[in-house]
Amino acid sequence: MRNILIIGSEGFIGKHLRTYFENEKMNVVCCDVVSIQRENYYQLVNTQSDLSAILERTKFEVCINAAGSAHVQFSYSNHYNDFSLNSVLVFTILSCIKNTNPECRFLNFSSAAVYGNPAALPVSESQPTSPLSPYGWHKLYSEQICKEFFTFFNIPTISLRVFSAYGPGLRKQLFWDLYQKSRKSNVLNLYGTGHESRDFIYIDDITNAVQCILDNGEFNGDAINIGSGYEATISDVAKNYLSHFGKDTTVNFSGDIKEGDPLNWRADISILKSLGFKQKTSLDQGIKNYFDWIIKDQEHGS
Repeated sequence: MRNILIIGSEGFIGKHLRTYFENEKMNVVCCDVVSIQRENYYQLVNTQSDLSAILERTKFEVCINAAGSAHVQFSYSNHYNDFSLNSVLVFTILSCIKNTNPECRFLNFSSAAVYGNPAALPVSESQPTSPLSPYGWHKLYSEQICKEFFTFFNIPTISLRVFSAYGPGLRKQLFWDLYQKSRKSNVLNLYGTGHESRDFIYIDDITNAVQCILDNGEFNGDAINIGSGYEATISDVAKNYLSHFGKDTTVNFSGDIKEGDPLNWRADISILKSLGFKQKTSLDQGIKNYFDWIIKDQEHGS
């Protein structure tokens, strides 16, 4: 494997993948909507941008789609845009691959949001999907598009159902929110009851999982869970994270559940483990790493 195309290279996961594969001495070509000047970077206009010229210029062994929206509430207020980013874009990319480079393997970042509230934990890939939000549905559509192109056109595809990704560089979601609120008050208010749980997976473990899948995965249109296999409550994780700040803080939970948010998640990662995956960063260490990054980041005024 030598040539890799990353779409959504300027997002949280995309940036880390770009750095990882560049460190592995791969030829990494990147695409995103952000306007920047960098070698091997192409700016996309929108979700229907034609990638044919890029795909014809280089014979890629792998195309990774790390683009799209990753915000449940956005999918309610910007329904069409979310559909365009998370479903239409996948169809557009695969159409270009089919027409120009049909042997290119396509790795699509989906989401555990396709499961909704699982009937049982840990949730395996064989359990029914039942999204709670337009975002979850749009990610499920993207998986079905991948299956369609594999089934009818022999394009090697796989979808990654990522659970709760976190790590340095993530400027949204729980840990970022807690930090921002802690700067203004010692009393922090969050949605939910605190008993909601998530399967947190550190960004370096996500890049490791991607490498395992590229090395050993079957690109047969199916989806695979990307998680740690461990469940942690929001209350416990918040206390762990805030303990690093060195001051007394109180977290109050409103009891209100955000529309589209699941209650409890824990991934069955048996398939991922069978491909050689081993978690390298514990939740405790990952939280400490994120704290160290955010303090350094804010000191530099980023």
